[in-house]
Amino acid sequence: MPNYTFLYEYWLKNAVKDPDLTAELQSIKGQEEEILDRFYKSLEFGTGGLRGVIGAGTNRMNVYTVAQATQGLANYLNDKCEEPSVAIAYDSRIKSKLFAETAAGVLAANGIRVYIYPELMPTPMLSYAVRRLHCDSGIVITASHNPSKYNGYKCYDAKGYQMTDEEAKRTYDYISKVDMFSDVKCMDFEDALAEDMVDFIEDWLIDDFYEDVLSRQIEKGVCKKAGLKVIYSPLNGTGNKPVKTILKKIGVKDLKIVLSQEKPDGTFPTCPFPNPEIKQVFEEGMKIAKTFPADILLATDPDCDRVGIAVRHGGEYKLMTGNEVGCMLTDYILSRKKARGELPENPVVVKTIVTSELIRAIANDYNGDVYDLLTGFKYIGELIEQLKEKGEEDRFEIGLEESYGYLTGTHVREKDAVNASMMIIEMAAYYKTQGKTLVDVMNALYEKYGMYLNTLLNFGFEGADGMKKMSDMMTTLRQKPPKSIGGMEVVRIADYWESKATDLKTGKSEEITLPKSNVLSYSLPDDNKVIIRPSGTEPKIKIYITAHAATRDEADKLTDVLADSIETITGIKN
Repeated sequence: MPNYTFLYEYWLKNAVKDPDLTAELQSIKGQEEEILDRFYKSLEFGTGGLRGVIGAGTNRMNVYTVAQATQGLANYLNDKCEEPSVAIAYDSRIKSKLFAETAAGVLAANGIRVYIYPELMPTPMLSYAVRRLHCDSGIVITASHNPSKYNGYKCYDAKGYQMTDEEAKRTYDYISKVDMFSDVKCMDFEDALAEDMVDFIEDWLIDDFYEDVLSRQIEKGVCKKAGLKVIYSPLNGTGNKPVKTILKKIGVKDLKIVLSQEKPDGTFPTCPFPNPEIKQVFEEGMKIAKTFPADILLATDPDCDRVGIAVRHGGEYKLMTGNEVGCMLTDYILSRKKARGELPENPVVVKTIVTSELIRAIANDYNGDVYDLLTGFKYIGELIEQLKEKGEEDRFEIGLEESYGYLTGTHVREKDAVNASMMIIEMAAYYKTQGKTLVDVMNALYEKYGMYLNTLLNFGFEGADGMKKMSDMMTTLRQKPPKSIGGMEVVRIADYWESKATDLKTGKSEEITLPKSNVLSYSLPDDNKVIIRPSGTEPKIKIYITAHAATRDEADKLTDVLADSIETITGIKN
């Protein structure tokens, strides 16, 4: 009997806690491919925790995979700490509350005190709770901006950022020794509450979070006088209450909420891909804009750690990219603080290796120190902690990712769309008082610093062999590195897994001091670049293209050439 068939039969007998799982297992009886896909592997626990399709099996998100991960975490914490405690938050996704309460019950049964939010909350507010309540770890149940069939389980350390590679590996070592049926201790959530092992997080903590976010304002009061009109969508997620609260507190009077996307709903009925990077999520808001001509449309993803915008300019709405918003925020914060005499001598700006180099050009004008880190906001959180240890926390001005994640304060160690929404709206209000839209502002930055066109390509590899195809692709690229892309010579290759960057002109190599990551970066002449990064948690490869040219049209054409070439080189395009 194949192993996956054995596991299926084992689950059929033992998976009785959730009737949905029993029904699903019964429904796939005799369907070889369906059984294989659910049991050919276990969900991998990495620095992003767990993420997968909701359903039955070892390769699915369900109460058993959640309980197994939590039991492993509990064993790790009990070995590491004397009286550990854990904070928990969850989003609006299908079964998020069930998974959160399951995790709380496992922790409580293992003698670990739990602090859980009484309702769905943004991911950054989990980071805040871990730090303020002095917890040893944190869990948030979310799959961020993935489609509705997904859910996930993110783990945080005592500093308030997602576990870094080393701690995630230690935790996984514990998890891998846990049988999800026979080794898990569990209490009913209500019993854990009654026995005082689980406490609901109180309103004072939420109020303190708001005050810390509000403290990052620069031009206080500008929203009260600018007359900025805003349409906001929480995309059926956690941002609804917090973002509305913050925008009202800073003085936004003309605020319309997209009602069809306001209430929590894990099926995301009007936006099957609840990702503020894509135009579709703004379609419902644009319907409202026909009778309420807002200056800006704002959308936060379901766990409210990312935010995207569309800006009214010349009677039309233009979507701004994550890079563009990051560039504008960096310039706004540094320029306004300098004008007010509030900018430190060497302000710190932190970005990821795939985020626009325009950020560096802007920061250089303000004597800023720019840090390039791997993709993953945990590394930005870690750097903030290092600054704090050196007594230089006040130098931190902004951390950002091209994937619509921003943080302008040190109140959390995670990207924060509540904070970022406030800063974007403040920025838009300030420029409106000068008769400018954010499109005007971005065009001025391009005029000053040159056109950097950043494009992200996503390629999915679904099914049991998806991850293997991606692995084989990266192996081939390492064994036979391309000498040119799009007719442009590759002048430098940085391999973040091998921790080595090689100048192909001189043949000299230098060490990359960042943590190992399965990323390949190809530098081309004139600041052009192609970066390839497979996801560690899902069967998806991301390709980042930077096209540097004199005009946008030229940059667009160059992007197409580079994209076509790298798709052919990788075998994505046959």
